[in-house]
Amino acid sequence: MTNTVQIVSILVSATFLLVVLDLVRRRKLTEEYSFIWIFCSVGLLGLSIWRDSLHAAAHWLGIFYPPALLLLVLFLFVCVASLYFSVVISRQREQIERLVEEMAILSAELRRERQEDTAPGSRRQNSG
Repeated sequence: MTNTVQIVSILVSATFLLVVLDLVRRRKLTEEYSFIWIFCSVGLLGLSIWRDSLHAAAHWLGIFYPPALLLLVLFLFVCVASLYFSVVISRQREQIERLVEEMAILSAELRRERQEDTAPGSRRQNSG
């Protein structure tokens, strides 16, 4: 990796980290979901600054082309993020279904109350 590529990768990684932190600050991204993005951007920043660590990790794992290690890490990150977001979506779907059921029950109770109020001989109509 040349010095120009290293400088660009450091700038891109640092910018990505700053964007994530700004999204959290403006409450566009919750802290719960920001950890995975902060971890990823710090990892990219670390690999950009210490490029020899990528070569050392690739050599230790028996990978002869260090950028292939980045692709492997990226693939694993996408798999983990997809699984995590699938779990979150499933949990939210269950919460939405529960809220829809509760809203239907409350709506039925409200209709029943209105029917009782407008029915002939109801206590509220006669007392008014």
